[in-house]
Amino acid sequence: MRLEAETLVVRYRGLVTPALDGVSFEVLTGSFYAVLGPNGSGKSTLMKALLGVTPTAGGRVALDGRPAAEWGRRELARSIGAVPQSEQIAFPLRTRELVAMGRYPHLGPLEGERDEDRRAVAHALEACDVADLADRDVTTLSGGELQRARVARALAQEPRALVLDEPTSSLDIRHEMAILELLRGAVDAGMTVLLITHGLDVAAQFADRMLLLSRGSVAAEGTPEEVLREDILASVYDWPISVRRDPETGAPRVTPRRMTRPRRSARSALRELSAPPPPPPRRGAS
Repeated sequence: MRLEAETLVVRYRGLVTPALDGVSFEVLTGSFYAVLGPNGSGKSTLMKALLGVTPTAGGRVALDGRPAAEWGRRELARSIGAVPQSEQIAFPLRTRELVAMGRYPHLGPLEGERDEDRRAVAHALEACDVADLADRDVTTLSGGELQRARVARALAQEPRALVLDEPTSSLDIRHEMAILELLRGAVDAGMTVLLITHGLDVAAQFADRMLLLSRGSVAAEGTPEEVLREDILASVYDWPISVRRDPETGAPRVTPRRMTRPRRSARSALRELSAPPPPPPRRGAS
């Protein structure tokens, strides 16, 4: 499934500057695409605009060449699995029930689970290492366990594309890499993946192409080698950064560097903290 945006503009009421300002990119069918950027750069807004959750003020969004507005909600849910950054679970659910919600777009009104639905749910539970949590109430899960269950729900949809907003943010190293390897395997089997992440190094290892946002605009777009450059990253993140090639994978390895000297504001704060307190006023002083 191909995902496209052309000169996309999104504005929020009360804000002077657009949340997205002229953003264009294309995610080819069967590719792994990473969206990067500092906090507030427009990454989550981009996901919401792609899925039609947030209205656009300009530009064009297309899915498989068709304008996003022409897609029905059910058709869209069958084609794209989404993992938002956060969500509120409003009623008690077991983990298996949460994952099984991914099958809803494939069921008719009042239709019960079929064998193919049960197989899809079981496969997703195993793939995301939450099968042993299937009977647990989701309110008892840790943040990382719940995140894996949410990824499993999207996989249970058996979509043609996955759009995920920071899906590994609460995970330990093993589960983070396992999910990313799972996504990479899905891409190699023909699925399209758009991953929003702060992890520059992991994005470099798994993504075919990436988009770097800064204040709602495109700072760079291309292969990891084209985007993850010291000058570009230092400008976007406002911090000195070193980029070296990983000797094993060949992917760029990004390392933030320490400042050679503290900023003025930091020095001033340290002086204020280390200064002795003023002497108490003398009795009788006016």
